[in-house]
Amino acid sequence: MMLKLVLLCALAVSAEITEEEDVLVLKKTNFEEALKAHPNILVEFYAPWCGHCKALAPEYAKAAGLLKAEGSDIRLAKVDATEETDLAQEFGVRGYPTIKFFKGGEKSSPKEYSAGRQADDIVNWLKKRTGPAAATLTEVTQAESLIADNEVAVIGFFKDVETDGAKAFIKAAEAIDDIPFGISSDDAVFSKFEVTKDAVVLFKKFDEGRNTFDGELSKENLLTFIQANQLPLVIEFTEQTAPKIFGGDIKSHILLFVPKASKDFQDKMDNFRKAAEGFKGKILFIFIDSDVDDNQRILEFFGLKKEECPALRLITLEDEMTKYKPETSEITAENIITFCTAFVEGKLKPHLMSQDIPEDWDKNPVKVLVGKNFEEVAFDPTKNVFIEFYAPWCGHCKQLAPIWDQLGAKYKDSKDVVVAKMDSTANEIEAVKVHSFPTLKFFPAGEERKIIDYSGERTLEGFTKFLESGGKEGGAPAGDDDDEDSDLEDTDLEDADDSDEGHDDEGHDEL
Repeated sequence: MMLKLVLLCALAVSAEITEEEDVLVLKKTNFEEALKAHPNILVEFYAPWCGHCKALAPEYAKAAGLLKAEGSDIRLAKVDATEETDLAQEFGVRGYPTIKFFKGGEKSSPKEYSAGRQADDIVNWLKKRTGPAAATLTEVTQAESLIADNEVAVIGFFKDVETDGAKAFIKAAEAIDDIPFGISSDDAVFSKFEVTKDAVVLFKKFDEGRNTFDGELSKENLLTFIQANQLPLVIEFTEQTAPKIFGGDIKSHILLFVPKASKDFQDKMDNFRKAAEGFKGKILFIFIDSDVDDNQRILEFFGLKKEECPALRLITLEDEMTKYKPETSEITAENIITFCTAFVEGKLKPHLMSQDIPEDWDKNPVKVLVGKNFEEVAFDPTKNVFIEFYAPWCGHCKQLAPIWDQLGAKYKDSKDVVVAKMDSTANEIEAVKVHSFPTLKFFPAGEERKIIDYSGERTLEGFTKFLESGGKEGGAPAGDDDDEDSDLEDTDLEDADDSDEGHDDEGHDEL
């Protein structure tokens, strides 16, 4: 009788793991059971209201169906993090979607998913994580299927797989998660693809169709070759391509903002593509449809309006984000090449946006700063200046606004304390890089240009204690604020199309 009860309980637990479009639905009550039942499982922590999660859903389900149809032991699952808050906290979920891979039934130390958000990207990443880095291709049909089933595939042709070149190829394959690799020593495979000696070929469904590696076979050289050729010469910024754009090694991007519906769209694209040929592997060429509503936040980030497009901007994502603007607005291949060449040679100066100084900027308790009056106010050695860097669309900034106004009113008659704010979507400062909103920084009096990040409670009492302590209670040296831990993949462009999404648990809206 006791055994029967145990078995019934086990069946009841298993029954709790339901499926939606081949995706397992997990909760705290069945999470560990799912890990035991499925040794390799990818779990998406999502929020029902999240735009990025909604965009991912059909591709995620498609990937789950593909793996299930193959009879793979890899399964895809999802957790509503807004309902299963304990699970979200346990696995450090701070934004949506967060995707983690649990291997071997182990709950500890899951691997963060790091590839694109299309079904093929997901499937390829998982297969690379659970199988050999490069599939052995012994038949022509296997090689043909690898190429046909993927947007990009890399095949190593080696008569002897024990050579140094073949080993370097395998090491390169192990280093790349989102592209499938194959390796073959078969004469028929060599013949089919017109390869006569050891070679590495990248096959793709765009541009020239295939690229053959030329040089010394080493892991580093192969990775450079793949990096330069795995993306289209010109790539459109979309929800699906964003992870590939930001997850790649090329951190210098030139952006063409142009409405697809315009009569001269193709002409602009032809010039853009022609210019791109000389900067492959150095600068990523991206175009953004300026008429799409979801892209308006990106235009705002660059200080652009629809009527100003077509327009070009260049941005670097190394360490600190830096923007560049061409001197001429005329979009020709020659002008683009000149602009990019000057950038590569280090001859361009960053473009810093600034609004004009409002006539009444200092009339209210909270002073209004723009790029043109920032340094004069913030670095006044006789003043302690507390500044909110905000975005007009930011929900957290709107919540903070009345409290910030109260703080300004409290210190309106102070001789040495200034409470101020700056719209960071329209103004940029070389000395201050803003990665999330709101960002609060304190510029204490004195000749030394010391900046302190505020990391305490966003209450009138918390702000008051901070100011009265000279920035010690609730502050941290600039750069040490844990709240601003977002990298580019989750900030400026990728999340620029969701004003209410992408925020972390600390009450920040990312750019």
